[in-house]
Formats: sequence, structure tokens, C-alpha cells
Amino acid sequence: MKPEINLNMKVLVVDDFATMRKIVRNILKQIGFTNIIEADDGANALSIIKEDKIDFVVTDWNMPNMTGLELLKNIRAQDNGKNLPVLMVTAEGLAENVVDAVKAGVDNYIVKPFTADTIQAKIEQIFAKRQANA
Repeated sequence: MKPEINLNMKVLVVDDFATMRKIVRNILKQIGFTNIIEADDGANALSIIKEDKIDFVVTDWNMPNMTGLELLKNIRAQDNGKNLPVLMVTAEGLAENVVDAVKAGVDNYIVKPFTADTIQAKIEQIFAKRQANA
């Protein structure tokens, strides 16, 4: 059974590479998401999350200023970030990176390159798991 996903939720796409942000944004739009904003690094993303109600974060791992892992740890340290769904995108499928991200509380991760179907499946897994635990 597919989980119920609110396609009007506010999604924050975080990547230092503008082309990658555009690719992820377009895939999210294909899936049906309508409310998508962007940040070009973890530090900017964190300030957006502190000031705005973000419902879902898709973040790259490798970024200057603040990595995706550091962003994730900072999100989880905030009251409004403890339950914020986070999907990590990484170019490296290194097991220790995945373990670090899981320990830090990531909801799911994708290794580049990926397809729209992969992103949709990972998002559905996140929300199915959250609904099962609700």
C-alpha cells in the first residue's frame, strides 16, 4: 500500500550545484510536489529551517561550508527538526558514510546517479515508515 504523502508540503532541496538542485526539483515536480524551495549549502539550509516551516529535506552530502551530514546533525539537534524527514543524496556509496548518516538520524539515502523512480520509491519508504510508527 502506498503511503499518504501531502504533495503540498514544503520541500527544501539542498545542493551546492545549481544543476543538481534543478534536477531534483524537476523530479519532485514530476512526482507531484508543488512547494519546493532551494538552498545552496547546509548553512543556508539551516537558517531557512530555523525561520520557515519545512516539511521535508532532500540534501546532498558533499557541500562546502556545511556538509549534508553536519546539516542533518544540526537539524536533529533542534526541537523543530527532530522529526523532520531527511533524504540524503550522495555520490559515494561508502558503507561508513551510510552508517554515519543512519546514526545521525537520516530517514533514507540515495546514491547518484539516480532516477525519478528511485527518488519516488525512497520518499514513499520514508513516509510509509513514519505512518507505520505514528
